[in-house]
Amino acid sequence: MSKQKHDHDDDDDKIRIDKWLWAARFYKTRSLAKQAIDGGKIHCDGQRVKPSKEAAIGLELTIRQDWDEKTVVITALSAQRRGAPEAMLLYTETEASKALREKRAAERKAGLGNFIVSDHRPNKKERRHIHRFQRINLLGTED
Repeated sequence: MSKQKHDHDDDDDKIRIDKWLWAARFYKTRSLAKQAIDGGKIHCDGQRVKPSKEAAIGLELTIRQDWDEKTVVITALSAQRRGAPEAMLLYTETEASKALREKRAAERKAGLGNFIVSDHRPNKKERRHIHRFQRINLLGTED
């Protein structure tokens, strides 16, 4: 008797969310997926999740990676990591999410927004300026 291969594993009824994120190619390893979940970068229906949460079809996930935030709906389950074209079949990104990501990417490209990228850590003088700027903007006083 040989076990038949399915397009998407039908026997994967219960899959941990960290394993699904790895299989869907959002993260290179399961430990990176777990770190992202523990760090609060993955939300399910607006709530933080645990790595052991069971992934289910129809679940809406918000995934924050670098500058981008994606809202995806799980359309299929798989415990195996496959090629990128097959991994993209495991989820669909919402239209609102796509539009927002494209808008933010265009803003970054144009240099708009609050995106400051530095090539070094701030020195003592620069830190003082940063703290003074934050104090002025948050408290409205300069001291």
